Amino acid sequence: MSAFNGKYHGSFSLFSYLLRICFVYHFVCIDLEIVFGAIGFLGSAIDADTLFDLKALISQIRFVKIESVFLGYLPYGQPFVELLKENGVLPGIKVDKGTVVLAGTNGETTTQGLDGLAQRCQKYYEAGARFAKWRAVLNIGVTEPSQLAINENANGLARYAIICQENGLVPIVEPEILVDGSHDIEKCADVTERVLAACYKALNDHHVLLEGTLLKPNMVTPGSDAPKVAPEVIAELTVRALQRTMPPAVPAVVFLSGGQSEEEATVNLDAMNKLKGKKPWTLSFSFGRALQSSTLKAWGGKPENVAKAQAAFLARAKANSEATLGIYKGDAKLGEGASESLHVKGYKY
Repeated sequence: MSAFNGKYHGSFSLFSYLLRICFVYHFVCIDLEIVFGAIGFLGSAIDADTLFDLKALISQIRFVKIESVFLGYLPYGQPFVELLKENGVLPGIKVDKGTVVLAGTNGETTTQGLDGLAQRCQKYYEAGARFAKWRAVLNIGVTEPSQLAINENANGLARYAIICQENGLVPIVEPEILVDGSHDIEKCADVTERVLAACYKALNDHHVLLEGTLLKPNMVTPGSDAPKVAPEVIAELTVRALQRTMPPAVPAVVFLSGGQSEEEATVNLDAMNKLKGKKPWTLSFSFGRALQSSTLKAWGGKPENVAKAQAAFLARAKANSEATLGIYKGDAKLGEGASESLHVKGYKY
């Protein structure tokens, strides 16, 4: 069965989901699992249960959630998904089960979770999910990424994507190339192009409907231990990598932040949207730490700081919304922690 005779057959529901994901307020996908990870990263004594007290922040934001939260209940008994629906939120869920070492490589990884995925997607769709995400992780080294790792992860992403589409979910395809290392930006550009080319070959081989997908890639940047470069250089090489590998049929790119500071991620996205040239896709964002760090710091788990946290979150969300239009003027750079690097070597969540 292909995506054309699954839940998408004979309807425009897929495209209505994509429009709501991509274009409402110009921002997309807060990953709740990254919120929990960021709490630990920031060293804050925040009870994760009290995240639900910030429900005023969730209106009109796309959420990706771990299963225990997605199918869970709020302290007062309401299903979490119902709360999202009441606030006009289109829910989605992370469906992979993390990475394991890929045998025959120098510690490279592949992503688990394909077994039973169709059944889980059916369950999530019935519970209210309308999109999903799956993260593949590659790293840059002297001999990495190997072609074996690239092909294995590309095929895993493609198999996940077609299973999602057959069960009514929009797949977010996330091939993340970690920023760890001392490589220069040209090396990252070369690897990014190789990885994206392999991903789109695999997606086509598996008959994935490209118009019904989103891409969540890394930006092309130097390694974490290499000298920094100007946002304009990052923008040029990132867009060039997309132009060389990504079909115009794909409606949007929602970048991950990859450990950049909040301000760096916003400024780099803004530079891409300011760049002249052919960009047939919407260039938006699906940031985790780079959208949430200053908010969590402002909040600190204390009820009396909720208003302060809301203001910090809205300021950063507004900045990224402006960046998707190429009109960001640096208004949010003075936020607490906005310029702090959020890089964690070998980051896992």
